[in-house]
Amino acid sequence: MKTRIIIDSTADLMPEDRARADVVPLFVRFGDREYVDGVTIDHKTFYEKLVESDELPTTSQGTPDAFIQAYEKVKADGDSAVVITLSSKLSGTYQSAMTAASDYDNIHVVDGGSATIGGGILCEMALRLVDQGLSAGEIAEALEEEKKKVIIVALVGTLEYLKKGGRLSKTAAFIGTTLNIKPVIALADGEINILGKARGSKMGNNLLVQEIEKAGGADFSKPVLLGYSGISDALLQKYIEDSRHLWEGGLEKVRYTTVGSVIGTHVGPDAIAVAFFKRRV
Repeated sequence: MKTRIIIDSTADLMPEDRARADVVPLFVRFGDREYVDGVTIDHKTFYEKLVESDELPTTSQGTPDAFIQAYEKVKADGDSAVVITLSSKLSGTYQSAMTAASDYDNIHVVDGGSATIGGGILCEMALRLVDQGLSAGEIAEALEEEKKKVIIVALVGTLEYLKKGGRLSKTAAFIGTTLNIKPVIALADGEINILGKARGSKMGNNLLVQEIEKAGGADFSKPVLLGYSGISDALLQKYIEDSRHLWEGGLEKVRYTTVGSVIGTHVGPDAIAVAFFKRRV
């Protein structure tokens, strides 16, 4: 019996790791046109449409039927699986996965408590445990502890999409844009927290570095992943250079990927983020 890892499409990770996981899609809709996240719309096309669109797209959670399809494949092969979803505090996808799993004894569902690259590094950790020969039950139990250590810190590139989503007043968005104030946020324990605001990307980069240091630094024995939203990775490359001291001696290579369409809908383009396992709980 083989242990498989199932993730939803909001988990952003390196291509070689994504290829090893089964992916249950979420959906994004522009007007009357619905796309399957990562299947019928790629990241580049999504951000092009996002910038051009006058209205913010909407997103839909993973459905129980979509999870059942994934579970049936596992059952047919005589395998077991660990399912990792984005935070139940951000989406109903976890509940869909649980509902679908009620008739399966070989499926273990974990509320990942994160999203995007945070889900990505938790998935990568799960794949490492698969390679070590742990059972699905053992992996699910280990992930329940590991997920408490996952942190995402991000510098949001623009306030416009927070305004479009009704999460920020037009006045605050106008003032923030005028003064070039960029919010720094963190996703930890399944919830988004505002850490501060910075004038310009350089100060924002400093705040990102400070938050990593507050967490006792990244545990380099576990996956570390950076991400960016939009078409260009220029801001992320600048951040990597500005924070070089954080990675030197710890990582052979700083790895990064793009943030997908569902999460990208809410943060907009030009956001940069880092996900890591903190040293202290």
